[in-house]
Amino acid sequence: MGELGLRLSVEGAVARVVLDRPEVRNAQTPGMWAALSDFGASLPDEVRVVVVSGEGQSFSAGLDRNLMMGEPVDGQEPLLTLGKRPADELQELISHFQGGFSWLRKPEIVSIAAVQGHAVGAGFQLALACDLRVVTPDAKFSMREPALGLVPDLGGTQPLVQLVGYSRALEICVTSRWVEAAEAKEIGLANIVVPAEELAATVKDLSEAVLSPLVGAVRETKALLLGAADRTYEEQLKAEREAQARRLAELIAAFG
Repeated sequence: MGELGLRLSVEGAVARVVLDRPEVRNAQTPGMWAALSDFGASLPDEVRVVVVSGEGQSFSAGLDRNLMMGEPVDGQEPLLTLGKRPADELQELISHFQGGFSWLRKPEIVSIAAVQGHAVGAGFQLALACDLRVVTPDAKFSMREPALGLVPDLGGTQPLVQLVGYSRALEICVTSRWVEAAEAKEIGLANIVVPAEELAATVKDLSEAVLSPLVGAVRETKALLLGAADRTYEEQLKAEREAQARRLAELIAAFG
């Protein structure tokens, strides 16, 4: 699927998403989001880890600038043209775009973003959609949408708040400032910072570590953690009991 600016592959338990438009710092288009949504919906059941990366020096510079400036890209509508649609039609379209990101949060998989260079706007939100972020020292995050008169609408707002808290998330968004690798690690945006030459090996090691536990245990644990902020303590205890009961039943069925 390289013609869409993506390389998508599955090898055993690991799927890979590579943004492949290095000549424009992996700028994204709605066509790429649709392809990502279709890829996520068609993943084989055996996939447990998804690695998202960018070809070249940057992870992603966000939405293709030509689309923002009113010029079509590969026949895709510019942003201003899309904005002229009726509100209900526009919201349905945005929902479809969001599907290219939201599948990375599914409990069935653990998603890892390998981030180097710029992760801007949609690129920042794609990294936020992933469960874990391994970054290089030159990584720089910025939520550019408010500076353009827009809002982040690709699912990045909730994980950003969950990672860094409301106040800091608001400050990062409304100022559109750069968050560099060292600060990203300090405030919880980045899990690991490694030299560029160690990025691929570190992501491989992390993927293998994620694959070590039984699949059901990882799935149930991710689901518990994803929902924890929205539950009371008693509700979380109940969710833990129910998850453990399911795990024990599955283990008994599998191993007698």
